[in-house]
Amino acid sequence: MTYASIAIKSRYKPYVIHKGFLYSTLFSFFMLAAAILINFQAGTYATEKASNPVTDLILDNIPVFQLDGTFIYGAFILWVFFTFICLKNPRVIPFSLKSVAFFTLVRSLFISLTHIAPFPTQISIDVKYNLLEKLTFGGDLFFSGHTGLPFLLALIFWDNFRLRIIFISSSILFGAVVLLGHLHYSIDVLAAFFISYGIFRMCEIIFKKDREIFFKGVEARS
Repeated sequence: MTYASIAIKSRYKPYVIHKGFLYSTLFSFFMLAAAILINFQAGTYATEKASNPVTDLILDNIPVFQLDGTFIYGAFILWVFFTFICLKNPRVIPFSLKSVAFFTLVRSLFISLTHIAPFPTQISIDVKYNLLEKLTFGGDLFFSGHTGLPFLLALIFWDNFRLRIIFISSSILFGAVVLLGHLHYSIDVLAAFFISYGIFRMCEIIFKKDREIFFKGVEARS
Protein backbone atom coordinates (compact mmCIF):
# COMPACT_ATOMS: atom_id res chain seq x y z
CA MET A 1 0.00 0.00 0.00
CA THR A 2 1.48 3.33 -1.07
CA TYR A 3 1.82 6.38 1.14
CA ALA A 4 -0.79 8.22 -0.93
CA SER A 5 -3.37 5.45 -0.51
CA ILE A 6 -2.69 5.31 3.24
CA ALA A 7 -3.16 9.08 3.49
CA ILE A 8 -6.44 8.93 1.56
CA LYS A 9 -7.72 6.04 3.68
CA SER A 10 -6.90 7.82 6.94
CA ARG A 11 -8.56 10.99 5.66
CA TYR A 12 -11.81 9.30 4.64
CA LYS A 13 -12.14 6.60 7.29
CA PRO A 14 -13.72 8.76 10.05
CA TYR A 15 -16.36 9.94 7.58
CA VAL A 16 -17.10 6.62 5.91
CA ILE A 17 -17.92 4.96 9.25
CA HIS A 18 -19.99 7.91 10.50
CA LYS A 19 -23.63 7.19 9.55
CA GLY A 20 -24.84 10.71 10.30
CA PHE A 21 -22.26 12.18 7.95
CA LEU A 22 -23.04 9.64 5.23
CA TYR A 23 -26.78 10.35 5.40
CA SER A 24 -26.15 14.09 5.28
CA THR A 25 -23.79 13.70 2.33
CA LEU A 26 -26.23 11.52 0.38
CA PHE A 27 -29.00 14.03 1.02
CA SER A 28 -26.76 16.88 -0.16
CA PHE A 29 -26.19 15.08 -3.48
CA PHE A 30 -29.92 14.41 -3.83
CA MET A 31 -30.70 18.04 -3.02
CA LEU A 32 -28.19 19.30 -5.58
CA ALA A 33 -29.49 16.98 -8.31
CA ALA A 34 -33.08 18.07 -7.62
CA ALA A 35 -32.04 21.73 -7.64
CA ILE A 36 -30.29 21.36 -11.01
CA LEU A 37 -33.38 19.71 -12.49
CA ILE A 38 -35.65 22.45 -11.14
CA ASN A 39 -33.24 25.09 -12.44
CA PHE A 40 -33.37 23.54 -15.90
CA GLN A 41 -37.16 23.67 -15.92
CA ALA A 42 -37.17 27.24 -14.59
CA GLY A 43 -34.64 28.39 -17.19
CA THR A 44 -36.63 26.79 -19.99
CA TYR A 45 -39.86 28.38 -18.75
CA ALA A 46 -38.31 31.84 -18.35
CA THR A 47 -36.85 31.69 -21.86
CA GLU A 48 -40.16 30.64 -23.42
CA LYS A 49 -42.04 33.41 -21.60
CA ALA A 50 -39.47 36.17 -22.19
CA SER A 51 -41.13 39.41 -23.26
CA ASN A 52 -39.10 42.44 -24.35
CA PRO A 53 -35.58 43.64 -23.56
CA VAL A 54 -35.02 46.81 -21.54
CA THR A 55 -32.38 49.53 -21.62
CA ASP A 56 -29.35 49.29 -19.36
CA LEU A 57 -27.03 52.10 -18.25
CA ILE A 58 -23.88 49.97 -18.55
CA LEU A 59 -24.69 47.76 -21.53
CA ASP A 60 -25.92 50.73 -23.54
CA ASN A 61 -22.46 52.27 -23.25
CA ILE A 62 -20.03 49.40 -23.74
CA PRO A 63 -19.27 47.36 -26.88
CA VAL A 64 -20.03 43.65 -26.97
CA PHE A 65 -17.23 41.08 -26.86
CA GLN A 66 -17.43 37.45 -27.98
CA LEU A 67 -16.41 35.78 -24.70
CA ASP A 68 -18.50 32.63 -24.97
CA GLY A 69 -15.46 30.40 -24.43
CA THR A 70 -14.68 32.03 -21.10
CA PHE A 71 -18.36 32.01 -20.18
CA ILE A 72 -18.76 28.27 -20.79
CA TYR A 73 -15.40 26.74 -19.97
CA GLY A 74 -14.65 29.13 -17.14
CA ALA A 75 -17.72 27.86 -15.30
CA PHE A 76 -16.73 24.27 -16.10
CA ILE A 77 -13.24 24.81 -14.63
CA LEU A 78 -14.78 26.36 -11.52
CA TRP A 79 -16.95 23.27 -10.98
CA VAL A 80 -13.94 20.97 -11.44
CA PHE A 81 -11.93 22.99 -8.92
CA PHE A 82 -14.80 22.94 -6.43
CA THR A 83 -15.12 19.17 -6.88
CA PHE A 84 -11.40 18.76 -6.18
CA ILE A 85 -11.74 20.74 -2.94
CA CYS A 86 -14.62 18.54 -1.80
CA LEU A 87 -12.75 15.33 -2.61
CA LYS A 88 -9.67 16.55 -0.79
CA ASN A 89 -11.62 17.64 2.30
CA PRO A 90 -14.69 15.39 2.77
CA ARG A 91 -15.83 17.29 5.84
CA VAL A 92 -16.80 20.27 3.65
CA ILE A 93 -19.07 18.25 1.34
CA PRO A 94 -22.48 18.36 3.12
CA PHE A 95 -22.55 22.08 3.90
CA SER A 96 -20.98 23.12 0.59
CA LEU A 97 -23.28 21.03 -1.61
CA LYS A 98 -26.41 21.97 0.33
CA SER A 99 -25.49 25.64 0.08
CA VAL A 100 -24.92 25.39 -3.67
CA ALA A 101 -28.21 23.49 -4.01
CA PHE A 102 -30.08 26.10 -1.98
CA PHE A 103 -28.49 28.83 -4.10
CA THR A 104 -29.70 27.05 -7.24
CA LEU A 105 -33.23 26.67 -5.85
CA VAL A 106 -33.44 30.34 -4.89
CA ARG A 107 -32.20 31.39 -8.31
CA SER A 108 -34.73 29.08 -9.96
CA LEU A 109 -37.50 30.89 -8.09
CA PHE A 110 -36.17 34.31 -9.05
CA ILE A 111 -35.86 33.60 -12.76
CA SER A 112 -39.36 32.12 -12.80
CA LEU A 113 -40.96 35.33 -11.55
CA THR A 114 -39.88 37.93 -14.12
CA HIS A 115 -39.36 37.21 -17.82
CA ILE A 116 -37.32 39.93 -19.47
CA ALA A 117 -35.78 39.12 -22.85
CA PRO A 118 -31.99 39.12 -23.24
CA PHE A 119 -30.27 42.36 -24.20
CA PRO A 120 -30.54 42.86 -28.02
CA THR A 121 -26.78 42.68 -28.61
CA GLN A 122 -26.22 39.58 -26.49
CA ILE A 123 -23.56 37.29 -27.94
CA SER A 124 -24.57 33.89 -29.26
CA ILE A 125 -22.92 30.75 -27.92
CA ASP A 126 -20.72 29.16 -30.62
CA VAL A 127 -22.07 25.83 -31.86
CA LYS A 128 -18.68 24.19 -31.23
CA TYR A 129 -19.62 24.10 -27.54
CA ASN A 130 -22.52 21.73 -28.47
CA LEU A 131 -23.81 20.14 -25.25
CA LEU A 132 -22.40 22.90 -23.07
CA GLU A 133 -24.58 25.33 -25.00
CA LYS A 134 -27.66 23.50 -23.74
CA LEU A 135 -26.81 24.50 -20.18
CA THR A 136 -27.52 28.14 -21.01
CA PHE A 137 -31.01 29.41 -21.72
CA GLY A 138 -31.02 33.12 -22.45
CA GLY A 139 -34.03 33.99 -20.33
CA ASP A 140 -32.58 32.98 -16.96
CA LEU A 141 -31.29 36.45 -16.19
CA PHE A 142 -31.97 37.54 -12.63
CA PHE A 143 -29.69 36.98 -10.89
CA SER A 144 -26.33 36.04 -12.44
CA GLY A 145 -25.29 32.55 -11.41
CA HIS A 146 -21.84 33.04 -12.94
CA THR A 147 -21.30 35.94 -10.55
CA GLY A 148 -23.19 34.71 -7.51
CA LEU A 149 -21.97 31.12 -7.22
CA PRO A 150 -18.23 31.84 -6.95
CA PHE A 151 -19.02 34.62 -4.47
CA LEU A 152 -21.05 32.13 -2.42
CA LEU A 153 -18.07 29.76 -2.49
CA ALA A 154 -15.84 32.60 -1.32
CA LEU A 155 -18.13 33.08 1.68
CA ILE A 156 -18.21 29.34 2.39
CA PHE A 157 -14.41 29.06 2.34
CA TRP A 158 -13.78 32.53 3.75
CA ASP A 159 -11.34 31.32 6.42
CA ASN A 160 -9.03 29.94 3.74
CA PHE A 161 -7.32 33.06 2.38
CA ARG A 162 -6.19 31.51 -0.91
CA LEU A 163 -9.59 30.04 -1.72
CA ARG A 164 -11.27 33.30 -0.72
CA ILE A 165 -9.11 35.25 -3.19
CA ILE A 166 -9.58 32.66 -5.96
CA PHE A 167 -13.37 32.63 -5.66
CA ILE A 168 -13.76 36.39 -5.26
CA SER A 169 -11.51 36.92 -8.29
CA SER A 170 -13.60 34.38 -10.23
CA SER A 171 -16.78 36.18 -9.26
CA ILE A 172 -15.44 39.53 -10.45
CA LEU A 173 -14.07 37.96 -13.65
CA PHE A 174 -17.36 36.25 -14.51
CA GLY A 175 -19.27 39.41 -13.67
CA ALA A 176 -17.14 41.30 -16.17
CA VAL A 177 -17.48 38.53 -18.77
CA VAL A 178 -21.29 38.43 -18.69
CA LEU A 179 -21.44 42.21 -18.93
CA LEU A 180 -18.91 42.46 -21.77
CA GLY A 181 -20.77 39.70 -23.61
CA HIS A 182 -24.09 41.44 -22.84
CA LEU A 183 -25.24 38.09 -21.41
CA HIS A 184 -26.71 39.68 -18.28
CA TYR A 185 -28.11 43.06 -17.38
CA SER A 186 -26.05 45.05 -14.89
CA ILE A 187 -28.71 44.58 -12.19
CA ASP A 188 -28.30 40.79 -12.56
CA VAL A 189 -24.61 41.07 -11.74
CA LEU A 190 -24.79 43.64 -8.96
CA ALA A 191 -27.70 41.94 -7.20
CA ALA A 192 -25.90 38.58 -7.26
CA PHE A 193 -23.45 39.69 -4.55
CA PHE A 194 -26.17 40.78 -2.14
CA ILE A 195 -28.47 37.81 -2.77
CA SER A 196 -25.58 35.33 -2.46
CA TYR A 197 -24.63 36.83 0.88
CA GLY A 198 -28.20 36.47 2.09
CA ILE A 199 -28.33 32.87 0.89
CA PHE A 200 -25.10 32.08 2.72
CA ARG A 201 -26.41 33.48 6.00
CA MET A 202 -29.61 31.48 5.62
CA CYS A 203 -27.60 28.31 4.95
CA GLU A 204 -25.59 28.89 8.13
CA ILE A 205 -28.85 28.70 10.05
CA ILE A 206 -30.65 25.98 8.08
CA PHE A 207 -27.62 23.70 7.84
CA LYS A 208 -26.07 24.50 11.19
CA LYS A 209 -24.96 20.93 11.96
CA ASP A 210 -23.26 20.62 8.58
CA ARG A 211 -21.52 23.95 9.16
CA GLU A 212 -20.12 22.59 12.42
CA ILE A 213 -18.74 19.56 10.58
CA PHE A 214 -17.26 21.92 8.00
CA PHE A 215 -15.07 23.46 10.71
CA LYS A 216 -14.56 20.61 13.19
CA GLY A 217 -15.07 17.35 11.30
CA VAL A 218 -17.42 14.54 12.29
CA GLU A 219 -16.57 15.10 15.95
CA ALA A 220 -19.11 17.92 15.79
CA ARG A 221 -21.93 15.37 15.45
CA SER A 222 -20.53 12.61 17.64
